[in-house]
Amino acid sequence: MTSWWHAERTRGVLEVLRAHGAATILELGCGDGDVLLEVLGLDGIEGVTGLEPDPAALGRLRARLPDGEDRVTLLEGSALDPPPLPAAQAVVMVEVIEHLDPAQLSRLERTLFARLDPDLAVITTPNAEFNALLGVPAHRMRHPGHRFEWNRAQFARWARGVAKRAGRVVALSTLGGAHPELGGASQMAVFTCPDES
Repeated sequence: MTSWWHAERTRGVLEVLRAHGAATILELGCGDGDVLLEVLGLDGIEGVTGLEPDPAALGRLRARLPDGEDRVTLLEGSALDPPPLPAAQAVVMVEVIEHLDPAQLSRLERTLFARLDPDLAVITTPNAEFNALLGVPAHRMRHPGHRFEWNRAQFARWARGVAKRAGRVVALSTLGGAHPELGGASQMAVFTCPDES
């Protein structure tokens, strides 16, 4: 994946991780490793765990890892019901939630904040308002695997509800462009503990 908005999205996530100084990272839905491999380049990274339900994607990621890289743990499984995972200061989900059934988002919320309980959680998802600029018809979504795509108001409402229930602070931003009316190609929620925000 080499699109400009993918690069901007990854840059935005890396900036958040860098700013918070997270040394141990868990990526839920790591796919082929486009983000995970970039995370390894950050200063101070001690360990990165990637969880992915698609074994073929994990195989491609393993093949991309540098020889001798021992900071990475790769596991097969779902973010909704993950296997035992190493503790991580930060959890990252980049363009993953839109692949879940909306009715399952409460399960994801429990996994993130009741089970994993990281200091920092970063979630990105497409901004449906931007689709027109990408040539996506109004009745379609960007990817056939997407179960939903939210506009900025819908994402904000969900993220603020999650933050309230989890006792977190959330900061919202757009990624991949800054159209004055439509925002960016993606949107990001950064969840932190109240004393760390």
